[in-house]
Amino acid sequence: MKLRTKLTLFNTISKLVIVTLFVLLLPVLIKYINQVYTDIRLKKDKDKVLQTVKNLGIKYYIENGESYATYTPIKDVYVSLEEDSLAGTPDTIEDAPRKVQGDTIQYRILSHKFKADNKQYELEIGISQDSVNATSGPLQSIAFLILLGMIILTIAADQLYSSYLLRPLSFIIKTKLVANKFPNFGKYKQVKTSTSDFRHLDLSIHQMITTIESAFQKEREFISNASHELMTPISILQSKIENMFEEEDINDDLKVRLLEMQRILNRLKSITKTLLLISQIENEQFLKEDKISISELLYEVYDEISIRLQDKNLTCNITITNNWDLVNVNKFLLFNLFFNLVNNAIKYNREGGEINIEAVKEDNAFIVKVSDTGIGIAAADLPFIFNRFKKLKQSLQQDSFGLGLPIVRSIADFHHIKIDVQSEKDKGSTFKLVFPAGVVI
Repeated sequence: MKLRTKLTLFNTISKLVIVTLFVLLLPVLIKYINQVYTDIRLKKDKDKVLQTVKNLGIKYYIENGESYATYTPIKDVYVSLEEDSLAGTPDTIEDAPRKVQGDTIQYRILSHKFKADNKQYELEIGISQDSVNATSGPLQSIAFLILLGMIILTIAADQLYSSYLLRPLSFIIKTKLVANKFPNFGKYKQVKTSTSDFRHLDLSIHQMITTIESAFQKEREFISNASHELMTPISILQSKIENMFEEEDINDDLKVRLLEMQRILNRLKSITKTLLLISQIENEQFLKEDKISISELLYEVYDEISIRLQDKNLTCNITITNNWDLVNVNKFLLFNLFFNLVNNAIKYNREGGEINIEAVKEDNAFIVKVSDTGIGIAAADLPFIFNRFKKLKQSLQQDSFGLGLPIVRSIADFHHIKIDVQSEKDKGSTFKLVFPAGVVI
């Protein structure tokens, strides 16, 4: 769903909620307004009566102690005035029934006590509830129609303004993302907009595109150079092997040479694949969309490499205090990370040694430790163990390419995993992987 559609839908729903609440509250509001208006009217009528008494005297209404009462023909308004011996109290306004010519009618009544000619009088002015409520229906209809009209106008205004406001964003999406062929993006054209956020977005996308283009260019150059430098000796060896196989009689010396060539060919293929994998990781050509159990991942690595444990009579212990899940990761790369760490732990371990893999939470951080009882790493070599261009002495002794730990570093950086290495010569090494928050659930 497009952003503009979502905004329009949100505005429409929010206004419908407002209309619904207003319709539900409208009777209460109208009743309250009518009541307030009626109370004001009663007070004005009271003031008129009191002004008449002041100007013309109480005899204008009462003579010889008789009570005064009057009402309209339909009995919707009445006024009564009579002597009252009780002490004066503040004005009261309340709903109460009154009997007028045999009819009991519900009124909104104002009661007021005052003195005139040294006597106490009570004034009552009432307006029938039917008269008060007579305007409720029309007022509700008028208010609802006005509100409905305002809602329609605001929805239309929101739609027009949203279209105008989001036009630069639509232009960015169409011209810089959808219309371009990945990874060739063409020349940069600045979007004309007065919205600073869109200008920042436009510039950020341009910088991102420039970075992507540069990364792809570097990758192409790397692949081209690697192919040129590495595939040539591979092709030569393949040709030699093929030519030897075409000979009818192959003596033992040729067989030995053939095996040597095959071994060299396999080494070159492994080096090429490893370097290409590192290049792809650093260019972030892998997705992080997988969800996997840490227990499942570690035991898959164990199943894959367990046969090699028997060569040195090694023991591998896996300790997982809880079956956590890793989310937004790349399973293939993490498998390679742990495989290389365990493979190194086997390769550089002593006969009958141990490998301990532990997954725990320490200080709210998820940590995986891979420890061994092997030959360890010299303190002078620790700063260079992840350098793909520097091969350490133990790698040379083990006939290794020295690219296992560079792969580990590249995969860890790709997943924002921190690596801490502790090692002591001839006692073993511990690789501590600290996973970022949000990856483990």
